[in-house]
Formats: sequence, C-alpha cells, structure tokens
Amino acid sequence: MKEVLGDIERWRRAGRRVALARVVDVIGSGPRDPGATMAVNEDGEVAGSVSGGCVEGAVLTEALGVLEAGEPRLCTFGYSDEEAFSVGLTCGGTIRVFVEPLDW
Repeated sequence: MKEVLGDIERWRRAGRRVALARVVDVIGSGPRDPGATMAVNEDGEVAGSVSGGCVEGAVLTEALGVLEAGEPRLCTFGYSDEEAFSVGLTCGGTIRVFVEPLDW
C-alpha cells in the first residue's frame, strides 16, 4: 500500500477519482501476497501491482468499471497450474482482488 500513497495523493489533489484494488486471498501459488495493492485513476493511470503482470490488465478494466458504477466488487482471477503454464503464466493458483472506489 505504501508504494501507491504518493500517486493517490497526487491524483486526489488533481481532483481525479481513484479505485483501489487489493489482493485479499491467494489459493495455491500466487505472484503477490494478500495486501498487494494497485491504484487506478479515472484516466487509466496505474500505480502499484496486484500480480506482477499476470492479471494487471483485467484488474485495470475492473477498476474502471468500479469507478463508473460506484460500487465495490470482489474479483477472482486464476488458472490451474497446468493451464497457467500453457499460457505462459508461471504462478498458477487463484487470487481474489477486492476493488473499491476511494471516497475523498
């Protein structure tokens, strides 16, 4: 979380809306532990990471949807280990990410 605070504050000062995505559960192997955080502003700018790249694009899409709807959501991303390796992901497992709009 600390790694995104500066960006969040800068976006807040500029009047941008921000969604916060946090890993809340990892089942099997995962790239980042619970607590890993990514912030996304309404312009699609990103700070931080929830997966080191595996699902960042999907989380970005979910975060923009949360900003549009104004409602938080719990998202699940994952593959079995066999499927993960076949598409080039080495982490396998499943991560659950809670995405919520920040309210100033």
